[in-house]
Amino acid sequence: MRPFKSLTQQELLALAISLEEEDARIYSDFAEAVKDNFPATHEALQRMRAEEDGHRHRLLELYRQKFGEHIPLIRRHDVKGFVTRKPVWLVRPLGPKAIQRQTELMELETIRFYERAIQSASDAGIRQLLGDLAEEERQHARLAESLESTRQAAGAHEDEASAQRRLFVLQTVQPGLAGLMDGSVSTLAPLFAAAFATQKSTDAFRVGLAAALGAGISMGFAEALSDDGSMTGRGKPLLRGVVCGSMTALGGLGHTLPYLIPDYHTATGIALGVVAIELGVIAWVRKHYMDTPLMSAIFQVVVGGVLVFLTGYLIGSAG
Repeated sequence: MRPFKSLTQQELLALAISLEEEDARIYSDFAEAVKDNFPATHEALQRMRAEEDGHRHRLLELYRQKFGEHIPLIRRHDVKGFVTRKPVWLVRPLGPKAIQRQTELMELETIRFYERAIQSASDAGIRQLLGDLAEEERQHARLAESLESTRQAAGAHEDEASAQRRLFVLQTVQPGLAGLMDGSVSTLAPLFAAAFATQKSTDAFRVGLAAALGAGISMGFAEALSDDGSMTGRGKPLLRGVVCGSMTALGGLGHTLPYLIPDYHTATGIALGVVAIELGVIAWVRKHYMDTPLMSAIFQVVVGGVLVFLTGYLIGSAG
């Protein structure tokens, strides 16, 4: 991926065109999903789609004036610092609440992009257009707050600062949750393989400790290097890496510590109980913070954990 600061003015405009085109198509998909049950939300999303199309046309016109007809293909995932978005067809259910949250995040990220792009652009015409578009995206962010009719009816109102706090929760807390899930699940196989193979608590503890700390270091580096947080508002890479790595290690240590108990059978029974609690907590957190339906979260986490545990059991019992 290219660092954002390495982009030329031509590449910045090309990326802006790509972003506006993608956002317009996403809003069109959102509008299609709610047109039958939420006509007011459908109409608002269609207006936002039309405005994003207008932004794209203005960017295209300026690009032609400055750089000609050829536009290099530069997409969001080619540049370091952007949020990785799920395809719309994977985001279910698509009710007003889910759409509102997704839309707010999209608009905040676009605002951040234009603000950073202005700092990198030296051409007066480009800076003016980028500044105008940033202000119009702020209007979109405010419009996104009223997409959910029930919240609007209750008189709820969120300004940009509260939306940014939501972005912080979703994009800074999530690395910790991802680490907890990885540490709780991925370390099951080596821990229980060692436990069932040796039937010695000390051997199982050493393997579990090594797996937990190794996974924590690996996940910490992966998260810290994933992006610089400049576009996503996710915070400093070092802090995210420490949080993710620590939670990964914690998730692995939770079911490793019972093997400090000398009796192998007692330690294994307690470790299995800890695993059940960990998976239940992860399923609840996914529902609470990531809008995952509870049954879906339980299925994803528990089935994954059981499969990994069975892998460790089969390998450990093979001899």
